[in-house]
Amino acid sequence: MRTKHTFRLPPDLAGQLADYASRKRVPQALIVETALASFLSPDNSERMEAALGRRLDRLTRHVERLERHITISNEALALFVRFWLTATPPLPDTAQPAAQAKGRERYEGFVEALGRRLARGQTLAQEISLDIDPEQTSPTVPRE
Repeated sequence: MRTKHTFRLPPDLAGQLADYASRKRVPQALIVETALASFLSPDNSERMEAALGRRLDRLTRHVERLERHITISNEALALFVRFWLTATPPLPDTAQPAAQAKGRERYEGFVEALGRRLARGQTLAQEISLDIDPEQTSPTVPRE
């Protein structure tokens, strides 16, 4: 025995219900009944919590990977700057203008090379993995 209920739906929701019912070739009442049963079931909140937990775990892994990459990048830059400052003698005042002009030229070349590298899509992590394992034919970044 079933109890009759009458309710009103917004036009867009009613249209979605009708479209879904026609695609699946089932009565609209069955779809509403199934949706209500799922929504009111006691384990619905547990399923939603589990799905949210999985998403949060995945996001946490991504953030941890990004944090690791940023830490490596920062350390590499700091190490480079330390060695460069230690090994590069200061220039005399007379050589400053020529050095600044050459520095601008080199910087423009660096930016162009960086643009080409980014367009190619190869990352430092891929290059390092190739340096470590030269037998690797197609460089891929492992997914966690």
